[in-house]
Amino acid sequence: MLITENILLALAGLKSNIMRSLLTMLGIIIGIASVIAIMTVGNSITVMVNTQMQEMGANNLTVGVSAKSTSEESTTSGLHFGAGNRRSMDTDDYITDDMLDTFLDEYADNIKYTLLSSTVGSGTAVDGDLYAYVNIVGYNQDYMDYTNLDLLAGRNFIEQDYENAQKVCIVSDYFVNNMFSGDTSSALGSAIEVSIDGKYYTYYIVGVYEYDSSTWFSDSTEDTTTDMYIPYDTARNQLHTMNEGYSSITLVTTIDTDSESFADTVESYFNTMFYSNNEDYEVTVTSMASMIESMTTMISTIELALAIIAGISLVVGGIGVMNIMLVSITERTKEIGTRKALGATNGSIRLQFITESVVICIMGGLIGIVLGVVLGSVAATYMGYSASVSISAIVVAVAFSMAIGIFFGYYPANKAAKLNPIDALRYE
Repeated sequence: MLITENILLALAGLKSNIMRSLLTMLGIIIGIASVIAIMTVGNSITVMVNTQMQEMGANNLTVGVSAKSTSEESTTSGLHFGAGNRRSMDTDDYITDDMLDTFLDEYADNIKYTLLSSTVGSGTAVDGDLYAYVNIVGYNQDYMDYTNLDLLAGRNFIEQDYENAQKVCIVSDYFVNNMFSGDTSSALGSAIEVSIDGKYYTYYIVGVYEYDSSTWFSDSTEDTTTDMYIPYDTARNQLHTMNEGYSSITLVTTIDTDSESFADTVESYFNTMFYSNNEDYEVTVTSMASMIESMTTMISTIELALAIIAGISLVVGGIGVMNIMLVSITERTKEIGTRKALGATNGSIRLQFITESVVICIMGGLIGIVLGVVLGSVAATYMGYSASVSISAIVVAVAFSMAIGIFFGYYPANKAAKLNPIDALRYE
């Protein structure tokens, strides 16, 4: 009952001095609003990054050949040797088909897709005055199944296309709009010439896919560069890399496989079975899940650092609350003396002023939360992210407001509780 009365008294005091109360709460409002806004923007970025990386494949493992990490040493004369003198990769250093087949036989139950890709380069398809910009990429059958293109016309690559390295391609609807006036029937089966670095390559269109317009940033359809897909071995033939093996592959694990722990298994298997005698190169495996975790941790660290900097204004706000409470006690000295003369204990006087301090901070905190959510949502939307409010930040903000009220209100409240009632009644 005493707490309820103290809260009502505090609210009445705030109402009687609205302007002074608002100025007192201003530091708290700014501090809480800044923290909430920063946390909202940070949370929005985290959600967006996680979503995009999940779409890229949270259960993807990137298996790549990299130089062994050896410390560089130097002689007394200052000459360096070690890492800087490592030889370039040759045919024996790549992951071969035999290695890959052996591995896949061993862990067939853990692997859903083996993704192989080779980028031929960017070029321009030309037919008279007509042109279209393309980025030519070679995919193996697993990669095409994994990508799951939305075909508008024609077909996907068939087994013979992959085995015989046929010069066939799948182009976008934007490409067809530029080169065939949108007529997919005319496009299918047609031969197109693409110029890459002054060389012309001929492909035959077998399919047309729908281009994702969300990735389109050009001012016009004609200037948009879209991917043109060809079979993986067709790309390797064009690049003259058929016999080199693979410097990097991507594995997509099954749903019931722990990709992070399996990454260690893959790395250990390749290095033990195939690279134990290779003095310069080894296989390293990176999981998308670990990359997501690292990215989230990095964003959270930056977010926390900015929130702490913004939170400094809360300390300033707390000092303002302490200052106004000291002024309030001076103004109400006779009131305190009267209450003590009527039997109020030191504890009840102390509780009254601590409650008043907490109410001021909570009111400021609530206003700051609303302002922070609005500012954070507007900022996140302006930056192109979907606003995601951090509930935990709001809970922490309310708790922090109460803590500030208690911490900075205790000294003035204790000073009021220790006033001598006789001196207080005589105070002018």
